[in-house]
Amino acid sequence: MVEFKLTEEYIELIRLLKYLRWAESGGHAKIMVDEGLVKLNGTTEYRKRAKLRKGDVVEAEGQIVTIT
Repeated sequence: MVEFKLTEEYIELIRLLKYLRWAESGGHAKIMVDEGLVKLNGTTEYRKRAKLRKGDVVEAEGQIVTIT
């Protein structure tokens, strides 16, 4: 499990996917979300711009990150 240190109030889901390099591009990140490949706190997340805050857990393609 990886930790992501939040430096702002929140980060949008597709920005996080790109930052962690789980997605090759913004378009790839959007496709991952559209296809239901991303979970937020254990639930499939379809909102590309979901605001992630401290304590949230994101899972995609067998990788997990906790927002701290």
